[in-house]
Amino acid sequence: MVFQITNTSERDWLSQVRDFANHRIGPAAVGWSMGQTPGGDDFTVAGQLGLLGMEVPTDVGGRGFGVAVKMAAMERLAAADFGFAMSVVNTQNVALRLVVSAPEWISARFLPDLLAGRMSACTALTEPGVGSDLAAVSTSARRSGEGWVLDGEKCWIINGRHAGLALVYAQTDPGAGLHGLGAFLVDLNADGVTRYPIESAFSQTSIGTGGFTLESVYLPKDHLIMQPGTAFREILQEINGARTYVAAMCCGMLNAALEAVTVYGRRRAAFGKTLSDLPAWREVQAEAETALAAVQALTWEAVARIAANKDARLAAAQAKIGAVETCQRHLPALLHAMGAEGLRPEHCLTRHLAAVQSAALTDGATAVLKQHVAKLSRPAHSTKEA
Repeated sequence: MVFQITNTSERDWLSQVRDFANHRIGPAAVGWSMGQTPGGDDFTVAGQLGLLGMEVPTDVGGRGFGVAVKMAAMERLAAADFGFAMSVVNTQNVALRLVVSAPEWISARFLPDLLAGRMSACTALTEPGVGSDLAAVSTSARRSGEGWVLDGEKCWIINGRHAGLALVYAQTDPGAGLHGLGAFLVDLNADGVTRYPIESAFSQTSIGTGGFTLESVYLPKDHLIMQPGTAFREILQEINGARTYVAAMCCGMLNAALEAVTVYGRRRAAFGKTLSDLPAWREVQAEAETALAAVQALTWEAVARIAANKDARLAAAQAKIGAVETCQRHLPALLHAMGAEGLRPEHCLTRHLAAVQSAALTDGATAVLKQHVAKLSRPAHSTKEA
């Protein structure tokens, strides 16, 4: 297991998360993969378990866990369904941001509903035509009296189709680029907000992908909770964590696929032997197990660096690249080893195959991250002689 959690109470809680994933989320995800929608009760139970406040301090209703426990929980939850895990962690992240950055009265207004699963939340960066180039964000925030007025559109947002609260990044100073970005809390039920779902060939229901437009949405001044000049630096810090939990989720998905294939191989006979006794079958399984162990180690290195407040940029990028590409290689191989049986929706393989394509695009596309890794791992040196 990638995350070695030794604290007894944390291990007990993670066992509860695994049970929730195996017995509730996994069976429900069969329907979600074909277009059904998660019910409110699923998020209510997640809230009761503490998944929506993993890192939120206990004195305001959270569980107060550290980053390693969060990563381990996401690994277990994504083993059942990547989309639901991403939906949950995005609400958790906004809940934590409220505690860290928002005025107390705003936190008191929204935090109870977020932690209880009565409301979901999202972080809104991506826009039509704007992905990784954050300096090109065009959603505008202009001063109006004592507050701000926001105009623009956000798309491909996790939880965007149903979130009640959004952390919206907007440009406060046209021409200032990254230094003009600020982060605003927006009630998505407010006048001027129009939400819409986004569908694709892969079901987007459990991840809640959607977008929204903002038309002259007025916000009081204290809804600017991350000031221009600091918001971008916060993004850079938080994205290392996001890349790492995506890597952890990929580890969870590949581990679940290996488990499904192993169980099937022990009972399915071919040519007078069980599949698990055939050398070709064992080779496919061994290659996937070895690759999983490697990306687990990369992911744990990133987790350890984040937990120790060390520079995690390189480790997080390497973990995400490695985990995504490992899944992209070995999930199809495991599916083919299992044969047509692996196509049945009650098995996780096709669901995880679709999910890893989304994982490859979120929090830094693979091609972009490879450029990032090349610069960080082999930085250019001065040509001047010492």
